[in-house]
Amino acid sequence: MTKKRIISMVLGVTMAIGLLTGCGAAGKQSESDTKETINKTENVKATQSTETNAADKIKNTESAQNTDTNADGKTLVVYYSAQGHTVKFADAIAEELGADTFELVPVDEYTSEDLDWTKKNSRVTKEHDDVSLRNIALKTTKVENWESYDTVYIGYPIWWGIAAWPVDDFVKNNDFTGKTVIPFATSTSSGIGESGEILKGYAGTGNWLEGKRFQQDENVASARKWAASIGK
Repeated sequence: MTKKRIISMVLGVTMAIGLLTGCGAAGKQSESDTKETINKTENVKATQSTETNAADKIKNTESAQNTDTNADGKTLVVYYSAQGHTVKFADAIAEELGADTFELVPVDEYTSEDLDWTKKNSRVTKEHDDVSLRNIALKTTKVENWESYDTVYIGYPIWWGIAAWPVDDFVKNNDFTGKTVIPFATSTSSGIGESGEILKGYAGTGNWLEGKRFQQDENVASARKWAASIGK
């Protein structure tokens, strides 16, 4: 074998080994690049999934908050206060619940003498004795945005065992459909009696709950506590 041929064979073997080594390295590099690409893709998908889940949670939270707000609705405290007793409890209830208030005011307002039930000729005594005189017109029975209130408290003094009749005009002239109605009363000794049931009959609509009577000179904290307990 000639020297040139030996050198040529050595060179050929060397080149073959180099090509095999290069292919192996290229294969490993290609496999590494593929794995890296797959990992990057999976990471992107995981990030997108996390972001989507986070967005969904935010939407769900907002939806729940909106549902709670709609469920709670708005509350209104309507009241007639002949001598300044009922208004104290009405204000306490409204403050406790964050509610609006609406005062019932007769067109022909009662004076102290009118309210003296011990006198036979006083206005209130005559109205008690003659039912036809109890149709007391109010300055207004219309509540602004009435439809926005889901819960309505109605407060009044007790006159001869029933609700003071100036309240009747308001109840008869409003639609309580879809509303929860809760009466409350003040008196020196009489209980709430059937006053709430009578008003319910005048209304003809609404979900009327059992009412509460307060001693006219008791601490209004009791009204706050009562109002806070409603619905629990």
